[in-house]
Amino acid sequence: MTTVQGLHHITAVAADPQRNADFYTRVLGLRLVKKTVNQDDPSSYHLYYGDDRGRPGTAMTFFPFPGVPAGQAGRGQPLETRFSVPADAIAAWQSQLADAGITVTPGHTDVPMLQFHDPDGLPLALIGDAPSSIAADTRGETAIRGFSGMSLASHRPVATARVLTGLLDYVESGAGVGGTRFVSVDAPLARHIDLVEDVAPGQAGYGTVHHVAFRVADRPALLERLERIRAWQLPCSGEVDRYYFRSVYFREPGGMLFEIATDDPGFDVDEPVESLGSDLKLPPAHEPMRATIEAQLPALVSRPL
Repeated sequence: MTTVQGLHHITAVAADPQRNADFYTRVLGLRLVKKTVNQDDPSSYHLYYGDDRGRPGTAMTFFPFPGVPAGQAGRGQPLETRFSVPADAIAAWQSQLADAGITVTPGHTDVPMLQFHDPDGLPLALIGDAPSSIAADTRGETAIRGFSGMSLASHRPVATARVLTGLLDYVESGAGVGGTRFVSVDAPLARHIDLVEDVAPGQAGYGTVHHVAFRVADRPALLERLERIRAWQLPCSGEVDRYYFRSVYFREPGGMLFEIATDDPGFDVDEPVESLGSDLKLPPAHEPMRATIEAQLPALVSRPL
């Protein structure tokens, strides 16, 4: 059986698409690699940010829902999204975030770490652990390379740990940041999950993570996992075609929504790499509704860095 290779993408909820795009592109330096719609609610955007190609393990995605109430990260939710940067870039990042008016707290770990929040209050961190095998892309030497990992707070941590190890191929590896660390051994990046306890219950809304997606290579690997999810009798979606990847969603026992997603076909299936994120792209099922969809979406302007 093929293995799960760490995180594929992380999807969170935002309040305002323009503010969200400005922060993740102009402050964090990620590339807007896909401007599309929420396939389950095409009246709202689904925005994808990542490295220069939006490779799996780098894609931070958002459902911006204007008018949605504020959430609170807590138990029953994914908590802190952690990005990987070169260790020698941490000082530059601390200065850059301060210049942007962002309050930064150095983390207490064996590698340099900066903790902060995005404009909606979503917990974020930069960790100076980028592997040397992940080279800089067109965004420069200090750029975010992708995810380092994230933390989760479960209503049933023992059951969630069982899912991580028994279904998603993670290995328990001792203490992490505030909890027990699990590592995806075969993942090139986006490798760690810290399962934390003693956290107040969370509340869904903007500034919280909607779901976490784990990475498999292709559809046969995805279908293997679907069989196992069903054998575990976890509530699941079955196979879903998201056009840029195929997915299976399931609710793990600790209350969080997990997804398993394929590497292929990728974000360049409907536009060239050079112009990723420039135009509103719709999957074929929504293309006949383009005029109606565009009329409902707020304007989203690409601002120079």
